[in-house]
Amino acid sequence: MAIRSNYGVWLPQGQRVRYNRWRGFERIFSNGKEENRYIREIIFGKRRAIQYWQITTDPFTLPENSTWYVMTKIAGLKYKQVGNYYGLRNWVEYGLKQSKNELGWADFRITDYSQIEKWWEIVMSAYLMVSLHSDVLNSNDPSDKDIETDNIRSTFSKHTWWDSGKGWKNILNNLRLVIQPFIFFNLIKPWLKVFLIPQLSLGFSTLITIMNLFKGAIPRSAPKEWFQFFSA
Repeated sequence: MAIRSNYGVWLPQGQRVRYNRWRGFERIFSNGKEENRYIREIIFGKRRAIQYWQITTDPFTLPENSTWYVMTKIAGLKYKQVGNYYGLRNWVEYGLKQSKNELGWADFRITDYSQIEKWWEIVMSAYLMVSLHSDVLNSNDPSDKDIETDNIRSTFSKHTWWDSGKGWKNILNNLRLVIQPFIFFNLIKPWLKVFLIPQLSLGFSTLITIMNLFKGAIPRSAPKEWFQFFSA
């Protein structure tokens, strides 16, 4: 993680801060482009599990906009790996930001810890539901039951708003469509108690049953607890 240039560490009396010599390394970007960077380790007293690094494009002038201080806790980490590992941080944050925005995590601010835990549970459950429909988790060979229902499930893609993309947001869009019959039925259910229309109730029940055939994957290596959870 990144730290400020004035970051401080408490040291026992007699110990000092030591700056190791600069070492060059190749910074490899996501598009394959490479640039020269320089890195040195900053040791506060004695080397510990947590390590501190300074990364820059110019070790002589240390330009403010291209000099970073980084703290790591990775056993056996080599100096030339630090810069590239840290470079992944932006992509990880970008992915999480998009997910949080889509799930609505960024829309609310809750200060009570018990409420925060409940909100996290809702968000992560939704995230898990979407992830279980990704190609990565559905790459296993289909079972006999899967083949039996494939014809029905392939019909889902005929919906006007169906998104054929393979990304996370595409899957989320399709799952929203799949759960619509259940949501809409619950909205009109109170009215069906006022105006009895058995055909409408039966039609929704049939549609919801078909929608339940659209299931995500449970990896073969998943622990038994997973199956108990999803079958509950």
